Amino acid sequence: MRSTDADAFLPLPAPPLLDREAIHVWIHDTGETRPRAVRDAARATLDRLLGGYAGDDRAPVIETGAHGKPFAPALPWLDFNLSHAGPYVAIAFARGQPLGIDIEPLDRRVAVDGVAARFFGAAETAALDRIEPGARQPAFLRLWTHKEAVLKALGDGLGFGLDRIEFDLADDGHVARLGRLAAEAGHPSDWQLRPFEPVPGVVGCLAWRGAPRVVQPLRLVS
Repeated sequence: MRSTDADAFLPLPAPPLLDREAIHVWIHDTGETRPRAVRDAARATLDRLLGGYAGDDRAPVIETGAHGKPFAPALPWLDFNLSHAGPYVAIAFARGQPLGIDIEPLDRRVAVDGVAARFFGAAETAALDRIEPGARQPAFLRLWTHKEAVLKALGDGLGFGLDRIEFDLADDGHVARLGRLAAEAGHPSDWQLRPFEPVPGVVGCLAWRGAPRVVQPLRLVS
């Protein structure tokens, strides 16, 4: 899902057809830096896209589930999820397929050792410890986006437990595979994971539990 010359810059309300074999991932640079302004811009972007998929100039009402995952009751056929990092917003859409997306800036400062020891599985923490210090933070952030994307696809949020979803890491710090997860979340082979870099310096992951689909990256023009 790296940006390519085929990425679309489309006016709305006319997003491309979203069929049952596809997932659309929209990336938008809001141009904002203040956290509240970014959140407001993310919501405006979501409203604009939902209206486009619904074929209606009016944005549908958005509600949240028990664990905070947003949904549009008027569009039961459309699943979506969003994340923002710095000025960037990522929003994923699919028909009849719950999904989760997360993006993180690589320059985000994190106390990697402390957070991993407290919230991650023992094997993940040990794998991070083996990575040379300069690559440890990017490895942690890639791993974090994978965990968050799965949690958001499940709809349970962080309350599900970060340590109940474990990934295997390659020696270079990239995520190799989903190794283990709690039984109620299915088998690792049930899951599709698509790491991506929407822009230089930002990493992300898209996750869903189901059959493979074609992921189409798109960009929204302000």
